[in-house]
Amino acid sequence: MAALAGSLQALGMHVSGSDAQVYPPMSDHLERMGIPISEGYRAENICDDTDLVIVGNVIQESNPEAVEMRRRGLPYLSMAEAVNRFAIAGRHCVAVVGTHGKTTTTALAAHIFTELGARPGFLIGGIARNFESNFALGDGEIFIIEGDEYDTAYFDKTPKFFKYHPRTAVFTSLEFDHADIYPDLAAIRDHFARLVAELPAEGLLIACGDDPEVRGLLHRAPCPVVTYGVEKGADCRLIEVRVNEKETEFETEWEGHRAAWRMPMAGMHNACNATAVMVLARRMGYGDDEIQRAMAGFRGVKRRQEVRGVAHGVTVIDDFAHHPTAVRLTIAAIAERYPGRRVWAVFEPRSFTARSDRFQTEFVESFRAAQRVVLAPPYRSSISSGTRPLDTPAIAAALQAKGVSATACPDTEAVLELVSSEAASGDVVLIMSNGGFDDIHQRLLDNLGSRRDHSHKETAAS
Repeated sequence: MAALAGSLQALGMHVSGSDAQVYPPMSDHLERMGIPISEGYRAENICDDTDLVIVGNVIQESNPEAVEMRRRGLPYLSMAEAVNRFAIAGRHCVAVVGTHGKTTTTALAAHIFTELGARPGFLIGGIARNFESNFALGDGEIFIIEGDEYDTAYFDKTPKFFKYHPRTAVFTSLEFDHADIYPDLAAIRDHFARLVAELPAEGLLIACGDDPEVRGLLHRAPCPVVTYGVEKGADCRLIEVRVNEKETEFETEWEGHRAAWRMPMAGMHNACNATAVMVLARRMGYGDDEIQRAMAGFRGVKRRQEVRGVAHGVTVIDDFAHHPTAVRLTIAAIAERYPGRRVWAVFEPRSFTARSDRFQTEFVESFRAAQRVVLAPPYRSSISSGTRPLDTPAIAAALQAKGVSATACPDTEAVLELVSSEAASGDVVLIMSNGGFDDIHQRLLDNLGSRRDHSHKETAAS
């Protein structure tokens, strides 16, 4: 929604909005753009001269602004419909879809095609550090967008990605997620199957061949398909993946050609994301050297392996991971990036899927690569009927039984106090949440910095 608001403002429209909770980096981004945001929903937030209302997918039919919109008979669109109408229509839409990796892959594609001179439009679900923005209208042929499988609006319960009518799709993964709207994996699979089947014959599907769920849908594509991955049988295969503190180096074999690549993000999953974008750029006529030059300059996305700072020798990293697979891959990537250092995994179960018990067992395995695990309680205790909240003390106990030091805390303050007191110089604290987590990242850095200042004073006094 923030990206769309910025796009509409760039088109010359006056934009305002409402939200129940606005937190960085999006709150700061909206403030920089001068877009006023009302905290909370009230009928009077819809000003008298409103020409169009755009309804986000968290808004329910009973929301006071939705009620006022209908009472006044104002025209309205879902976010996805508005993006298609005002930004995508008439262009070659490249949609990045899948359970994991959408934001980073979309941001990398936007960066590379911008560097290649394609002048793309893009819309990303996070702030891309190369642009310090999550959108651009662009004036080139292609528009690159993060295609979300979440439902569109209270009046349209189909996934948003259908509204974008992509010609090209990058399909990263498929797992169960969004337990608040999907009963099981089969329900999600059906939507992705339809998306693949509706790609145009002249389009292109770039798909992760390592994912069995993705592979199972490829036969539905009416267009050419290119698979990528580390397993044998992938059209474009990753080999020789090496991770260090600054970058991931890897090689690919495709169509009898072997090439070496570097990208400044850690982890096998990010090497796979980069390979997908490389395939896309090659298929659009660009050469390896120019793609590599662009890839090497990628600065990542805020809240995706973002180093928030170093204090008292402790590196504090912010990441959006909230699904068990994303948690596991992120911890593994950070452990590879900082070999020999103690990795803390600090986790807030915030999304509906994360704070329900749907992945109770899977979360135990997700944290096993960390040396120290600290769990906040589920963000909200209320869960839909028939579903129980995630039992974080049980996860901590299961990890302890497997030899992993783990603690379940009663609230954010207890998490902050524990990590602030126990983290030692050289440690890496990976904080994972898809929400604000009570600004714990900066507060931890402040606490650690105060500890350093205090120790310096004691040394001077002695």
